[in-house]
Amino acid sequence: MANSYDLIVLGTGPGGYVAAIRASQLGLKVAVVEKESLGGICLNWGCIPTKALLKSANVFEYIQHASDYGISIKGADVNFTDVVKRSRGVADGMSKGVQFLMKKNKIDVIMGFGKLKAGKKIEVKDDAGKTETYSAEHIIVATGGRSRELPTMPIDGKKIIGYRQAMVLDKAPKKMVIVGSGAIGVEFAYFYNAMGTEVTVVEFMPRIVPVEDEEVSKALERNFKKSGMKVMTSAEVTNVDTKGKGCKVTVKTKKGDEVIDCDIVLSAVGVSTNIEGIGLEDIGVATDKGKVIVDDYYKTNIPGVYAIGDIVHGPALAHVASAEGITCVEKIAGHSPEPIDYNNIPGCTYCSPEIASVGYTEEKAKEAGYELKVGKFPFSASGKASAAGAKDGFVKLIFDAKYGELLGAHMIGANVTEMIAEIVAIRKLETTGHELIKTVHPHPTMSEAVMEAAAAAYDEVIHI
Repeated sequence: MANSYDLIVLGTGPGGYVAAIRASQLGLKVAVVEKESLGGICLNWGCIPTKALLKSANVFEYIQHASDYGISIKGADVNFTDVVKRSRGVADGMSKGVQFLMKKNKIDVIMGFGKLKAGKKIEVKDDAGKTETYSAEHIIVATGGRSRELPTMPIDGKKIIGYRQAMVLDKAPKKMVIVGSGAIGVEFAYFYNAMGTEVTVVEFMPRIVPVEDEEVSKALERNFKKSGMKVMTSAEVTNVDTKGKGCKVTVKTKKGDEVIDCDIVLSAVGVSTNIEGIGLEDIGVATDKGKVIVDDYYKTNIPGVYAIGDIVHGPALAHVASAEGITCVEKIAGHSPEPIDYNNIPGCTYCSPEIASVGYTEEKAKEAGYELKVGKFPFSASGKASAAGAKDGFVKLIFDAKYGELLGAHMIGANVTEMIAEIVAIRKLETTGHELIKTVHPHPTMSEAVMEAAAAAYDEVIHI
């Protein structure tokens, strides 16, 4: 039957399209359903276009500090419209790449809003309002997330915005308040600060990037303040008055209320899942606190229905969704994939300096009862970092003192998002601290700091 498949994937973000491709490789007849653009939020409104914006900010910063490298540049300025235009072009190119991958892997693309129906079916309504029903032996729900809204500052898309609007503003605002200092918040804080906006970051928790190791949080806060940003921690936005030309933001602090005038408020307080209106409740799929309940292989309580990505419990990260999609379809195809180890998932934040981490923080490792050996190596002692003019930051490694297991790694500095994969592989292979010390790293590189941090933990460090 034309409308019958082995697998239909609802949503084509980095979880959905990757699952579809892997399923096709394994011989399944596959279709995907997408209501907007192939690639989902990540490719179109998240990971990829934000990195393009951040690269423009990075280039502008290099130009502003060109004299540090013995180069004189005069009259450099930002064309904000062109910065945004480049970002959108990068996103469009990536989305077209996914279109090509769908054709290459003989995956049918069904455009429209998909809704689950009983009996392993999906009803799809297209933009013209026409509906058609498709059936599959297996259905994976990968509908992702969106900006979470707080009652005190509902997003209007103009004065109070989410990440989507933040990527396509007509011009850089003179003043911006960013509420929330997770990855989205601090990345936009860095970008807009570099573009010349006066940025204030408001964080409810006692420190910014609160999921990171405390030393990393402190280092980033110092760097942000040095860059001219105002950082308010243990602070809560209780009201945003948008009646006038700009916004009056009331922030509750330990010292009392403070009112901040700005042009735009960016809400970066997390992600809400897209599970409403897609038929989950109609067919009886179990959920808990906005997340779909699944087993180690992403089966829901309804036979033939699976869920992956932001809508299930676990880190809301693109690479996690992709890994979950692959694990799910390999199990469907009769393979024996290993369940994902969620304690070995790297997290990366692309502000400047960058942040990368995996595994336990020092605090969490102590809470878990480990006796620790902790090694830290500053980039100020790195020859490559000095030559590159990127001496801010450090690598911090946390080992189990008893067995030498690498429990966690925390990095802040230039290019650390490229360095963290070494740590993930080391932890996967159960490499010990002593083995890492004896793993010869190339000189001069930023990655030498990993070897040096391991050596520092065992009192064998050479260069500090």
